[in-house]
Parts: sequence; structure tokens; C-alpha cells
Amino acid sequence: MTTSGIRRKVDDLGRVVIPASIRKALGVNEGETVEVGVEGDAVVLRRAADTCTFCSSEDHLDLFRGKAVCWSCMAALRAKAGATPAP
Repeated sequence: MTTSGIRRKVDDLGRVVIPASIRKALGVNEGETVEVGVEGDAVVLRRAADTCTFCSSEDHLDLFRGKAVCWSCMAALRAKAGATPAP
């Protein structure tokens, strides 16, 4: 792990400000989502990759009602919508 030498305090709500230089290095802009995890004794932040809401694929994504859906699941949804309901 590369350290920047920057230190931040955790506030009373458990929040920590990510320095602008680190956000810029990660390509994280205001309003974007990051994943938070633990590796050993370190807290790790990663840019959250968009994944399909249904199958978690990262390939061929489109937005449907604000949710990421891959082409395969989108086709399955279209097929389901076109199917005749069971009596």
C-alpha cells in the first residue's frame, strides 16, 4: 500500500473526508459511489464498478429505471414481459 502521509480524524458520525488528491487519483467525482472493504488491518476504498442488478455482470450495461441491467438480463426481461401470463 502506498501512503500519502495525509491523516484525517473520524468524526462523531464515523465519517472521514477523502482528500481531493486521492479522489482525483482514483477518478472519483462528487456523488459517485465507492466500495468500502477490509484487507488485513487496512480499510480499502475502491471505485464502485457498475454491475448488473440481477447477475452482477460488468459487461454491456444499460440503465433501466435507474438500475444497471446487462444485455442478457434485459433480453430475459423482455421475453418475460412478452410471455402470456399463466391462468
